[in-house]
Amino acid sequence: MLSLVPTPIGNISDISIRSLEVLSVADIILCEDTRVTKKLIHLLKERHNLTTTEPQFLSLHSHNELEFVSKLTPEFFNGNVVYVSDAGMPGISDPGQMLVRYCLDKGINYDILPGANAVLSAFVASGFCETKMLFFGFLPHKGHDRSAALQEALFNGYTTVLYESPKRLEKLLSEIAISAPVRRVFLAKELTKKFQRFFHGTAQQLLSEMESEIRGEWVVVIEASESRGASLNEQDILELDIPKKAASKLIAKITGENPKECYTRLLNY
Repeated sequence: MLSLVPTPIGNISDISIRSLEVLSVADIILCEDTRVTKKLIHLLKERHNLTTTEPQFLSLHSHNELEFVSKLTPEFFNGNVVYVSDAGMPGISDPGQMLVRYCLDKGINYDILPGANAVLSAFVASGFCETKMLFFGFLPHKGHDRSAALQEALFNGYTTVLYESPKRLEKLLSEIAISAPVRRVFLAKELTKKFQRFFHGTAQQLLSEMESEIRGEWVVVIEASESRGASLNEQDILELDIPKKAASKLIAKITGENPKECYTRLLNY
């Protein structure tokens, strides 16, 4: 059997009783990083009296996930197999879903334990009252792909949650300040940890406030736009300060036009 077990995202006391029970009888623990998981197990033994059957620790991360799963056999799950990512819920911007897919395809029993999750914690903490939410994970790091993804995140009509590296947080806020200057943004820093902090405001206001706060792990929640994607028109998109190639992709999604033809047309606009 496979169990996906969420781990604390900062505060070790967020581990659940069920998670401790499943970890205590695990024969194999698949880990995003075996060093991180072994340290967690050690802390759980010290602070929460976890006892284990001395499981085997195997590495399963984003770089080897496809190869690892391709070599599995159903017999691998005859014992108690657990997967944990470094922090939070497996399968949310972390590996895990390929294992679930494998179990579904092979008729193997599996269970998903509820637990700590940065996406939902930040969404609730934001105070934005639009109850429908979209999660975008990490945006592309640069180029037209980033521009197009950001515009989709800003103008989809729903409260949108992003993860962002501290190295790119200032860049993200600057981009939002240009494309959606009056939109409210919520930032959650170091969720559940000692130095957890929340910030509300427009992107420009937050830029002014964030000079000494960039370090740490961040979740970004963007207030819903007033109009949903299909209600945007071409003129709305052309008025945005984005490259024409990114604009052509957005227009093509709305109109069904061929993106290349749309881009050629915009060059002569």
